[in-house]
Amino acid sequence: MTAETIYLLSGAGLVGLAFWRLGTSGDVIRRVLALNVLAVGIAMLLLAAAQDPATVDPVPQAFLLTGIVVLVAVTAALLALGERIGGDCDE
Repeated sequence: MTAETIYLLSGAGLVGLAFWRLGTSGDVIRRVLALNVLAVGIAMLLLAAAQDPATVDPVPQAFLLTGIVVLVAVTAALLALGERIGGDCDE
């Protein structure tokens, strides 16, 4: 089993797990966590698809770094929105 196959299988497993959690969870925090797992799974799939031993292509790596930055910003916004929506019950 090669490293590329391991990345592909792990990424597909994470994507499937995230979609399952998104479909079965009603809690906002768990849904945000599932979106984060989905993003990591997609990143693993992109890395596995971009691996070519003959050449080094920096474009997929730049896309993944940009995706990480966007993921952090979206996670912060979703958590703030979830706190605002769910915060009415605490008061």
